[in-house]
Amino acid sequence: MSATPPEQEVRSFTVAADDDGIRLDRWFKRHLPEASFNVVSRWARTGQLRIDGRRAAPGDRIEAGQVIRVPPADTTPVAAAPARAKPARAPLPPEDEAFIRDLVIYEDPQAFVINKPPGLATQGGTKTDRHVDGLLDGLQHDRDSRPKLVHRLDKDTSGVLLLARSSRAAGFFAKALSSRTARKVYWALVVGVPDIDDGTIELPIGKQHGSGGEKMYVDEKEGSPARTRYRVIEQAGNRAAWVELQPYTGRTHQLRVHMAAIGHPIVGDGKYGGIDAFLTGTISRKMHLHARRLRVDHPDGGQIDVVAELPKHFAESLEQLAFDPVKADLPLDEPKFSETAEGKRRAVAAIAKARRKERKGERRGRGQRG
Repeated sequence: MSATPPEQEVRSFTVAADDDGIRLDRWFKRHLPEASFNVVSRWARTGQLRIDGRRAAPGDRIEAGQVIRVPPADTTPVAAAPARAKPARAPLPPEDEAFIRDLVIYEDPQAFVINKPPGLATQGGTKTDRHVDGLLDGLQHDRDSRPKLVHRLDKDTSGVLLLARSSRAAGFFAKALSSRTARKVYWALVVGVPDIDDGTIELPIGKQHGSGGEKMYVDEKEGSPARTRYRVIEQAGNRAAWVELQPYTGRTHQLRVHMAAIGHPIVGDGKYGGIDAFLTGTISRKMHLHARRLRVDHPDGGQIDVVAELPKHFAESLEQLAFDPVKADLPLDEPKFSETAEGKRRAVAAIAKARRKERKGERRGRGQRG
């Protein structure tokens, strides 16, 4: 009896910790890129693709330790151009490695947090060659994979930027940042003083088409819901206010659009405030928006809670306006118990209990009528 050629053998793969929580089609893209999405879908339809013995679909989420059963390699010739190998990434110059390492303000086995300076983009784009994503090799150290971005800051916004050190951590942080327990706190210097010291802005935001670049605006009809809380920390007469901002949604340019919409644009934000976004005198014309604090759940338990110091121009502006740093960090507003995971669990349990009581009462009523 002749041996079965390797390409005709069923293959088994154990999901690694780094792939925990990702979609099955994403796993194939990482580890078996030669298996196209159409091929994987066909395997799933015919029952040949299995996870721990059960039929699987491309969109299923996988967990570390599970065993993926993959059919024999598909040797059917495909009329497609051969995939081009990605060019090797050029090593970072020593000065760039030192630069990105100097930005780190927090580090543990799952995460880095950096204090991003203003003027440095988070990711590349048109005419943008230098950015955080391009510098992350400098934080790879002795690991097989480089850190991963899990959220963004605008180029001219400074402050806390979270980086995940594995795909598993990236997936966890992305989910955690969208939860009600996560808190992002920004500081901004705005033109004028809001009438209400502690208020909430709820204005839907949409993309402004044909604006010659990424620009958003308040769109009451078709915009996505957007909610921001602001608190005035201190004011300089009627000229300017130092405010704390907490975004409860994550729309593009949300804080900038919302503050401009209520008539108090962020100082230096000419894109949304026009000429009204600049103060006279010696106050810097740079953007005065800073991601001051981030509190988010950690994949190993507990939380990351970190603050970033202000960039030079922002600190100098506060000093020129005679603001008192002692008043700066306000207490975080905690989520209502009903919004937490435990609160939701108890609420579901209470509803189920109430329904059981209702059914019990109905049965008693029927017995009495009989």
